[in-house]
Amino acid sequence: MIQTMAAVSFRDPAGFVYVDRGDLRRQVNQVHREHYDRLMGSGLYHELVAEGLLIPHEEVEDEGRQPSLAYKVLRPETVGWISYPYEWSFSQLRDAALVTLEIQRRAIGRGMTLKDGSAYNIQFHRGRPVFIDTLSFEIRREGEPWLGYRQFCEHFLAPLALMAKVDHRLNQLSRTNIDGIPLDLAARLLPARTWLNPGLAIHLRLHARLQRSYESASATRGTMRIGERGLLGLVDSLSATIRRLRWRPGRRGWASYESDLPYTAAGYELKARIVRDLIDRVRPSTAWDLGANTGFFSRIVAESGASTVAFDVDPACVERAYLDAKARGESRILPLVLDLFNPSPATGWMNRERAPIFDRGAPDLVMALALIHHLAFTGNQPMENLAAFFQGLAPWLLIEFVPEDDPQVSRLAAHRGGIHHEYSREAFERCFGKLFQMIAIEPLTEQGRTLYLLRRWED
Repeated sequence: MIQTMAAVSFRDPAGFVYVDRGDLRRQVNQVHREHYDRLMGSGLYHELVAEGLLIPHEEVEDEGRQPSLAYKVLRPETVGWISYPYEWSFSQLRDAALVTLEIQRRAIGRGMTLKDGSAYNIQFHRGRPVFIDTLSFEIRREGEPWLGYRQFCEHFLAPLALMAKVDHRLNQLSRTNIDGIPLDLAARLLPARTWLNPGLAIHLRLHARLQRSYESASATRGTMRIGERGLLGLVDSLSATIRRLRWRPGRRGWASYESDLPYTAAGYELKARIVRDLIDRVRPSTAWDLGANTGFFSRIVAESGASTVAFDVDPACVERAYLDAKARGESRILPLVLDLFNPSPATGWMNRERAPIFDRGAPDLVMALALIHHLAFTGNQPMENLAAFFQGLAPWLLIEFVPEDDPQVSRLAAHRGGIHHEYSREAFERCFGKLFQMIAIEPLTEQGRTLYLLRRWED
């Protein structure tokens, strides 16, 4: 899949990303010439690419989007799906932070540095966090501190500490603070006992105080100088602090999807077999699994060869799916946090820095297994809205209908006090039949759960 990126690099005078006839390009401006040449000539680029830490690129013959400024034009390897930090689980953000620090460590050893510490410089590619911004590397000036230190703490350490020490939902502060969670805000939200954590006390609490004092100090104040050993010590301290952070989701959140399955073991195996058979009929290259839970069925579609994004609203499920994929070495699954009733919007300058989640790609297939009743009752969505929603996502839809007398549907309906939009198999087939051709209908349980393979009607 060719991924179209939002115009996010306009802030950087060193260069920018653009798309030329569906081909992703990065223009390196003349002002960054010395730094780019050092990156390529020092061996750092080849080392990082060989270790899978930096996205590879090739130089191409192209005058660039702004020829008067251009030094080089690069064609980076395409990342299949662009995701943002507020869509990651705890371990995804933690791994991204550690990769950033490892790259900074190696850059220091080659006489270079990262000029920033942004989480948006990381993407998950082939199952691993990888650095994507070639223009972040600059020649290190002797005695100069790491200019990206504050940003790293705001983008990585602050949300990780809040997730681990307060509530995992506080990662969503990154969604409304795209330049990072302010350190003074993080310090106020953290419990007082974190003063006893040396890393958090230094890098968040004291850092926030120094930041306030610096902002109120005279502009003529001298700049602190730090040598190579000090920079490496800073990286080691941040790495140790982040490695010690842990988020342990409550057992209820992890176990509910394992214990509340409405299938017997044999029934679950039957469902898995039918899903495999129906996916083989489609043979998608790309797929989305909406309401993926811990990713069992996402693995099935990924095993067919499809690059698969596994979405779920529960960060505990996304955490488990990510750790499982990581342990398996699975390169085709990307688990992400997504609330379908409040999906990631366009944000930033003119709403163009970060693209809304459904504008970042177009899959061949969407799976929605045991999801539609949640959308209908929890979200109070009429069946017509649901059919239109799925029609706009992909040409193929594999969806499980859960009947109105199913115990899970009854529990959800009870919360609405018996007042809700029409929900029945007849309403489902009528509304979806207007927009989709019904290719296959496969019963799953005697109680009426049914899988539908649908193909969008084309004009």
